[in-house]
Amino acid sequence: MPDLTLEETPIPGLLVTHLTVHGDARGWFKENWQRAKMTELGLPDFGPVQNNMSFNAARGATRGIHAEPWDKFVSVAFGRVFAAWVDLREGDSFGATFSIEIGPDVAVFVPRGVGNSYQALEDDTVYSYLVNDHWRPGIAYPAVNLADETAAFAWPIPLESAEISEKDLANPRLADVTPMKPKKTLIIGANGQLGRALAEVFPDADAVDLDELDISDEKAVEAWPWADYQLILNAAAYTAVDLAETDDGRRTAWAANATAPARLARVATEHRLTLVHYSTEYVFDGTATEHTEDEPISPLGVYAQSKAAGDIAAAGTARHYILRTSWVVGDGKNFVATMKGLAEKGVSPTVVDDQIGRLTFTDTLAAATAHLLRSEAAYGIYNCTNAGEPCSWRDIAAEVYALSGREPGDVGATSTEAYFAGKEGVAPRPLNSVMVLDKLTATGFEPEDHLEALRRYLTP
Repeated sequence: MPDLTLEETPIPGLLVTHLTVHGDARGWFKENWQRAKMTELGLPDFGPVQNNMSFNAARGATRGIHAEPWDKFVSVAFGRVFAAWVDLREGDSFGATFSIEIGPDVAVFVPRGVGNSYQALEDDTVYSYLVNDHWRPGIAYPAVNLADETAAFAWPIPLESAEISEKDLANPRLADVTPMKPKKTLIIGANGQLGRALAEVFPDADAVDLDELDISDEKAVEAWPWADYQLILNAAAYTAVDLAETDDGRRTAWAANATAPARLARVATEHRLTLVHYSTEYVFDGTATEHTEDEPISPLGVYAQSKAAGDIAAAGTARHYILRTSWVVGDGKNFVATMKGLAEKGVSPTVVDDQIGRLTFTDTLAAATAHLLRSEAAYGIYNCTNAGEPCSWRDIAAEVYALSGREPGDVGATSTEAYFAGKEGVAPRPLNSVMVLDKLTATGFEPEDHLEALRRYLTP
């Protein structure tokens, strides 16, 4: 028997599978869809949820060309069909065509937005297709006329002799078709430092804040039109580390940092979305010299515990990237902006010198996100900070002062213990926030040195 093989076509993502059919005097048997074998071969793990059958009573019955908003895996159960496809997706491949005759030994994966048509070549032909979304009334999608001169398919049975529905006869020519747009990206937490940076890198994304989509509200999450999306960038978080130690703060932190990611992970699984979630070095207690992705989590305070729980929840969906970061600096309120303001006011602050780490600039974090997605890096957890020699918070403050025209010595030094002595409601801080970046750089992304990025950030 011939081996199971996969063949690419001129239409990106349209894949022809040559199946192994076992036959004898009784008939034949085939594995029409075998997830493990076929995904290993290169077919997408597209998560079918519905199986449809099409019976065509007479030779010449012709259906299409329709570009449904879901992926399909089409095969023949009985008879033979001539199958034709036109790419109706927005982009460079719009209008590309491909055709092939399909019998029981061939199946074709048809990506969302590629118009498909089938002409029965025998009486009583039956073809089957798996789809990865449920049909819903009122869904609109593009179609093109079977006789379109641009596609110019060589139909085995001339269309004037074929049986075609009135609806398909009325479909427009390719020149009049509005291409299907790709599914969208959703940025959650759009008004935060990271959210604004992500919006710069993903300009076509829908960017929402909690007043538009409260991801801690189960009903709001359920009502969102997730079928329109392919990617969630969850930049929303409760980051008031000390307030999280209060009664109200504890509830808010857990709702935003743990419950909300759990809801998004469930949505991502149900709708086959990719979830990017942003975490923190606070999931570690800071006793290790440097932190790797596989270090067991050991959170200290309420904020840290809620973020650790969010990591666990986000990892529960298959298509996830968790980016653990530290000392975030971007467009908004942050340590660097605070120190710059103090320098300009003539203040000489005292800053802790026993907490060690690297700054993470939001443009670096957003660029790393785009890189991981574009390069189709393996799903999982990635440490993501800027690179360079680790520093203390006092070192960073002194550098800010120097770049602001002040003497670095104007910044005094103290220990974390002394700084918080006598203060109530203070969350514990990890003293070592240095994260190993080897896994990220192995994907081909090289973060900028954090002190170079700091100079750039402070230079008009």
